[in-house]
Amino acid sequence: MTSSVGLERVLEPVGVLPQAAWRLDASPEIKQDEVRVRVERLNLDAASYRQLAEKHGGDGDAIRAEVLEIIGTRGKMHNPVTGSGGMLIGVVDEVGPLSPLGVKPGQRVATLVSLTLTPLRITDALRGWDGRGEQVPAEGTAILFGRSIVGVLPEDLAPELALAVYDVCGAPALTDRVVRQYANPRVAVLGGAGKSGSLALAAARMAGARTVGIVRDEREAASLRGAGVADEVAVADARNPVEVAAAVGEPATITVVCVDVPGCEHGAILATAAGGTVIFFSMATSFPAAALGAEGLAADVTMLIGNGFVPGHAAFAVDLLRRVPAIRSLFEARLARD
Repeated sequence: MTSSVGLERVLEPVGVLPQAAWRLDASPEIKQDEVRVRVERLNLDAASYRQLAEKHGGDGDAIRAEVLEIIGTRGKMHNPVTGSGGMLIGVVDEVGPLSPLGVKPGQRVATLVSLTLTPLRITDALRGWDGRGEQVPAEGTAILFGRSIVGVLPEDLAPELALAVYDVCGAPALTDRVVRQYANPRVAVLGGAGKSGSLALAAARMAGARTVGIVRDEREAASLRGAGVADEVAVADARNPVEVAAAVGEPATITVVCVDVPGCEHGAILATAAGGTVIFFSMATSFPAAALGAEGLAADVTMLIGNGFVPGHAAFAVDLLRRVPAIRSLFEARLARD
């Protein structure tokens, strides 16, 4: 097993998989089971963009310069502080004869694997991006391996909207799977007004759960109430465990963490009933803090890492968007703000 997982693209340190590598070979020439994509747009993950924006005080030029530096140095978009990246959309440019991905040249696709393991080369210096939003118009090339995941963009969705949905499509699919393991569960979602949070709430509601969305302020609360996917909406600082537990009220059977700031582990655990499950979908999560926090609270909960992949996750998320117009409106409003 070599290029099917991208080992031949690893420049340093040799012997690790591409996600763990410090630097990748992003040259556009493809191997027999690879696919080259002509990049049109990057979507930086929320935790990574927040860290960069806070570091540079919202200075778009400085944010853009650092993103270019990361990609140029590492051959991929892999934020060294958050350890996260994002995903991209583009047009299939060339398909190796042994590629199992089933795509054809000319198809517009979204990569459903992280930019932290995707060889990426930028050729336009990101001139079309002002650095003030997560979606990044870009030109360049990206490489997909034999064991990558890719989705052809649906024709009825704008590419920017499809990219935003695909970026978080693992959250609703895993939420649906876990909800169906319990009888009449109550689901709390921290960050319920965000992309992954709103989809997770919609998935939980459709799977038969009672839902509560926890948001950071009254503006988000009003937005989430308007979407109608949460039976209850409460405002709390997700970093304050006591505040979160009080906002959730009756302990949740399942708590889903979709907040892109660190320090939210203990509140999620404290708000979850014995025998329940906590799903962490934030790249800002500290898993040592979660494990030690659960131990310190004597919390009998199962904790899951949302790894972003569940079979059929992209189609599931797009179907939710089509079936729940209010969720689509939330996404479109967010894109308009960005």
